[in-house]
Amino acid sequence: MSNRGRHGQPVKVEKARNWRNTLLRIWKYLDVYRGQLSLVLLMVLVSSGLGLLGPFLIGKTIDSYIAQNSGTALFTILIIIGCVYLLFSVSSFMQNFWMVGIGQKTVFTMRNQLFTQLQNLPIKFFDKRQHGELMSRLTNDIDNVSQTLNTSVIQLFSSVLTLIGTITVMLLLSPILTLITMIVVPLMYFGMRWITNRTGKLFKEQQRHLGDLNGFIQETIAGQTIVKTFSQEEKITAEFMEKNEQLRKAGYWAQTYSGFIPKLMNMLNNLNFAIIAGAGGVLALNGHVSIGTIVVFTEYSRQFTRPLNDLANQFNTLLSAVAGAERVFEILDEEKEKDEASSRSIDYVAGAIEFRDVSFSYDDGDQTIEDFSFHANPGETIALVGPTGAGKTTIINLLARFYEPNDGKILIDGIDVTTIKRDSLRSKMGFVLQDAYLFQGTIKENIRYGKLNATDDEVVDAAKMANAHSFIMKLPNGYDTVLKQDGGGISQGQRQLLSIARAMLSDPSLLILDEATSNIDTITEMKIQEALYRLMKDRTSIVIAHRLNTIQNADQILVLDQGKLIEKGNHKSLLEHHGFYYSLFHSQIKQEAIS
Repeated sequence: MSNRGRHGQPVKVEKARNWRNTLLRIWKYLDVYRGQLSLVLLMVLVSSGLGLLGPFLIGKTIDSYIAQNSGTALFTILIIIGCVYLLFSVSSFMQNFWMVGIGQKTVFTMRNQLFTQLQNLPIKFFDKRQHGELMSRLTNDIDNVSQTLNTSVIQLFSSVLTLIGTITVMLLLSPILTLITMIVVPLMYFGMRWITNRTGKLFKEQQRHLGDLNGFIQETIAGQTIVKTFSQEEKITAEFMEKNEQLRKAGYWAQTYSGFIPKLMNMLNNLNFAIIAGAGGVLALNGHVSIGTIVVFTEYSRQFTRPLNDLANQFNTLLSAVAGAERVFEILDEEKEKDEASSRSIDYVAGAIEFRDVSFSYDDGDQTIEDFSFHANPGETIALVGPTGAGKTTIINLLARFYEPNDGKILIDGIDVTTIKRDSLRSKMGFVLQDAYLFQGTIKENIRYGKLNATDDEVVDAAKMANAHSFIMKLPNGYDTVLKQDGGGISQGQRQLLSIARAMLSDPSLLILDEATSNIDTITEMKIQEALYRLMKDRTSIVIAHRLNTIQNADQILVLDQGKLIEKGNHKSLLEHHGFYYSLFHSQIKQEAIS
């Protein structure tokens, strides 16, 4: 299975935007919590100051009290040092506590915005994306941002402040030892630069492969029946292993390069310690520095390199988070499905439908619909007939404004649909599709999806009209029976009856039926047909027909082939014409007789 959309077009993987712009966008989310961030920064200042004060006091203790063997004063200074480190721990806890709250609120907002954006994107967007890949952006990518906000922001602040404070105090104590300590800085800089230049690209590649793998897993699980039907387990497993190997390689090199940083820093820390000990010993012998100063410098040298180490490590984490945030922002920047400012709502639809010279193609490819025209009066039943790929479903998609025609007009009651708000238009339409989709939840909730404010009595009445009430009452909990995802736990025919009940409850003016009785046993088909006749009464209905014996009473039958309307009439007139419909109808009769 390649990474392709519903219509077979290759899915383009967009390049990530500039990381600086992404950081600025993340900051806009954090700016809302400016007051809390100020408290976090205050605690960072306090903890950084206390972190610098502790080693300084230890050095002074060695020079002033231990060397002079002053026990009483030593006990007092040790209490002070203990209080310093206690306050350091408290301030560190408070800054982490507040920052975690800010981080969680921020990703909460981002996750809400992303999910809301997905609900407002046009159908064509989802045609080009694997659903699992979109799920990866809602989960993995936002989790990366969350982890970074929870830890990296504080460490970045703390590292910068500690670095500045450490250098300042070191210069005050001994400029010579400070310069000696700085010897390792160029080595750190060039080493980290060499590593981070590679890890940024690798982390982005890792996130992309992770999204692809998630999409493949979701697609495979959803299509398990097809996989097993065609005995493609080995092929699917091989494809998964290939994608998993790609993710393994990307993750291996990303983590390997990022793992060099702590190793490099530890090596440079040890080198720096040896240099300070050796040079400090020489200076102490010559009376330029005290023993306490050397002890302070050894601790400060670690505090000096630790912020650099933290900055390097957090830079890698930040790159991973930015790669995730970029993928989130790509979705947020997609153009929403929106109406024109002049669009209006409609309160009533009589049901007249007209297509005027409508042409349409997916992604500027071959024409799916070409110069298609027809007119339906209110209450009529229109059947769409033709081979697979003739454009039947496309006509429905255009009528519901899931897509916009390239040329021509579509009118309802004489009103151009492009001037009608989409939600208002679709609220007047009811859909009963070949694959009845039900959500995880109770039967009552699934039926009420057609009208959220419907009473329990209205739900029951709709189920009775749809011939679904009898089987519902036989279930353990009746209307409160909880269905699994996509209606698992009941038969295909029962799912279809619930789908009809949902459409009945919405009381649509226009009805769309996509061969609602296919793959259904004879008894259930009779129940569905009876329910559909009730639903279609006094409503304009468009029926996508695969089995021609179900549309013999249609007012108009439109025969399509390769996107063009080639025949039009009722069942009787089309048979008398001895054209394409005649051949199609009699070929089906022969197939049914054989079977």
